[in-house]
Amino acid sequence: MQKTYYPKAAEIERKWYLADAKGQTLGRLASRVARTLLGKHKPSFTPGVQGGDYVVVINAEQVSVTGTKTSLKLDSKIYHHHSGYPGGIKSVSLREQLRTHPDRALRAAVWGMLPHNKMGRAVLKRLKIYAGARHPHSLQNPEPLK
Repeated sequence: MQKTYYPKAAEIERKWYLADAKGQTLGRLASRVARTLLGKHKPSFTPGVQGGDYVVVINAEQVSVTGTKTSLKLDSKIYHHHSGYPGGIKSVSLREQLRTHPDRALRAAVWGMLPHNKMGRAVLKRLKIYAGARHPHSLQNPEPLK
C-alpha cells in the first residue's frame, strides 16, 4: 500500500521567474502567472499547499487586451472599489487604470484566477509587478517565464 506524499514547508524550494508583459494579452499572461504562483507547474503540486514560486512582471504598462475590450472599448471594462463609507464607491475604466496604475489591472486579473481565501492572499504576495522594465529583484536571478 502506498502512502500519500504531503510536502512539508521546509521541503518546498521556491524559484524566481521573470515575465515580460510587453505585447502580451492580459488574460493569458495572468493565467500563466497564476499557475506559477500556485505551483501547478511542479510535479509535487498539492492542492491547499503553498508550493508555488515568485513571479516578477515587468513592462505592465505595455500589456494588450483583446476581445470586446480592444482600442475603442477600453472604457467598457470597469474596476470598482469602495472606501467603506456611505457613497464611497469609485469606478475606474480599464483605459484609465492602464494609464495611471497598470500594475493594479494585472494584479486584479491574477487575483481573479486565484482562490479567494487565506491561501490566495498569501500567494498573491509573491507576485511583484512593475510598470517599466526595471525591477529590484536582479539578485534573485529570475528565470524567464515560459
